[in-house]
Amino acid sequence: MKARDFLTKLEHERIVAAIAEVEKRTSGEIRVFISQRHRPDGLAAARARFYRLRMHETPGRNAVLIYVAPVAQTFAVLGDEVAHEKFRDGFWHEVREAMGAEFRAGKFSEGIVRAVQLVGEELRRHFPHHRGDKNEQPDDIITD
Repeated sequence: MKARDFLTKLEHERIVAAIAEVEKRTSGEIRVFISQRHRPDGLAAARARFYRLRMHETPGRNAVLIYVAPVAQTFAVLGDEVAHEKFRDGFWHEVREAMGAEFRAGKFSEGIVRAVQLVGEELRRHFPHHRGDKNEQPDDIITD
């Protein structure tokens, strides 16, 4: 699928609203990145983008990136080291499976929103929101 086609099908406001809603209940950060380039290794591309976005610099080391590369038909969900250590076994697989099921049905916005919700639940469990928490990363969908 062409990246532009994918981007036009996304309900940007709905996804941004889901991120904002989830982040009200956690000190963690979630970002969504859509690559318009052909990146066959989604996890490696997600890892590189994670560092370019400086997501590893959040104080709690609890940021999560949802990375989608529609041209290569790949995606990844990547958490910073503390989030990765605390999340239950199989969690990342469950998020990818939920996203993939929605994507295969052509429900791209639903897939991303579902991933945001699942990640948000796990972040809230381990990193609850505290008074004075700041939104350290923008909630907007970003592209290259």
